[in-house]
Amino acid sequence: MYLGDPKRPKNKWSSPRHPWKRELLEEELKLVGEYGLRNKREVRIAKTILSKFRKQARLMLALPPEELMVRRRELISKLYKIGLLHEDASIDDVLSLKVEDLLERRLQTMVYRKGLAKTIHHARQLIVHGHISINGRRVTVPGYIVSRDEEDKIHYSYDSPYAISPVIKEKKSKSEVSE
Repeated sequence: MYLGDPKRPKNKWSSPRHPWKRELLEEELKLVGEYGLRNKREVRIAKTILSKFRKQARLMLALPPEELMVRRRELISKLYKIGLLHEDASIDDVLSLKVEDLLERRLQTMVYRKGLAKTIHHARQLIVHGHISINGRRVTVPGYIVSRDEEDKIHYSYDSPYAISPVIKEKKSKSEVSE
């Protein structure tokens, strides 16, 4: 077998050092329930993404000042586009990011927070079944990280039964009543 074998894809997450710690298990279970995740692997994926951002920030602290400014600006602009930080954030803000910050940027959470779904679990089902689109394109991945640009472009898909406008519903109900 060689590196990059398509049958053995690279993990998107790393396992915890002490997987059977009670506090860790309880924290992960709480996050799974609160954000309607399928399993703890989704929490670990978010933790791994954040740890990579934190590692970049820690490595930047050892750089010369000129290179530090360029790299810091690149990292913070990337995190700003994702919606994790504000524009004038510092490296300390990158280091203080929490898993909840990233989980709030998932499409599943955004659909629920916008009121397109009744519960967080309903939001996941709507996404997986293809009822949600971003900027007119159907997205079926609940873990999709929504950028700031796409935040206000989350709607029901055009062919979704949920996409019927309230005006059409009112006309249907009035015509049904008159018959």
